[in-house]
Amino acid sequence: MNSNLEANFVVAVKASVLAGKEIMKVYQQEFEVSKKADNSPITEADNKANDCINKFLKQTEIPIISEENEDISFEIRKHWTKCWIVDPLDGTKEFVNRNGEFTVNIALVNRGVPTFGVIYWPVKQLLYVGDVSQNLAFRLQLINHQFSNRLLKDVKVLSPKRDHKSLKVLVSRSHASNETKKYIDNLQKTGHPIELKSIGSSLKFCQIAEGNAHLYPRFAPTMEWDTAAGHAICNAVNIKVMQVNSTNELEYNKENLYNPNFIVTFKQ
Repeated sequence: MNSNLEANFVVAVKASVLAGKEIMKVYQQEFEVSKKADNSPITEADNKANDCINKFLKQTEIPIISEENEDISFEIRKHWTKCWIVDPLDGTKEFVNRNGEFTVNIALVNRGVPTFGVIYWPVKQLLYVGDVSQNLAFRLQLINHQFSNRLLKDVKVLSPKRDHKSLKVLVSRSHASNETKKYIDNLQKTGHPIELKSIGSSLKFCQIAEGNAHLYPRFAPTMEWDTAAGHAICNAVNIKVMQVNSTNELEYNKENLYNPNFIVTFKQ
């Protein structure tokens, strides 16, 4: 399959891969863990990946919201029609625990809607990309953290199916909540066979976009940079990321960058 990507999207893909390469350099040695103001962990890998991504994305002249950049006032952001939303190292707890389930997330958001997303899984050297305008999402296996346009002819297009006998439900490895447990308990009361799997970071979005799972309920705090890239990849294959108790999907570049609770599931 030969996939064509806009120039800005190629920049984002290259940024994610090189950030992943920097992350792995830190991962393969001893590293220190610090605490941010909100008590969440941060490492040298977060900062190195963020520097790498900023350097690339600035070429596009599109503003950037990143977990590790300084906060930008909504008085400025509300005038943006487009922006990048970045988590340079999603799953820092997974990184610190060395279970491999961490990613690089980059999304392009247009008027609050994610239109492009890339998630790079450095440990497996797997690249996930979604372009909503083309209704196209794909996976690409890299070698030695090397990406070039010519590799786009070798992608595996994602086309998830719903014809599984059991309902495969994903939950967060590090951020499970009582509300999530109640939601799953209610699902089990329907009598439909359910398989549960815990996995870290934005890989849950990738698993659903690949068709390896069907549902991801999230009843615990997340930020826009945790979800934007995965949201785009899922939307590209007709999977929605719905706010709980609402008919709307998650929205981005809001005044408050926290997400409400949400559920990732196939469109009806």
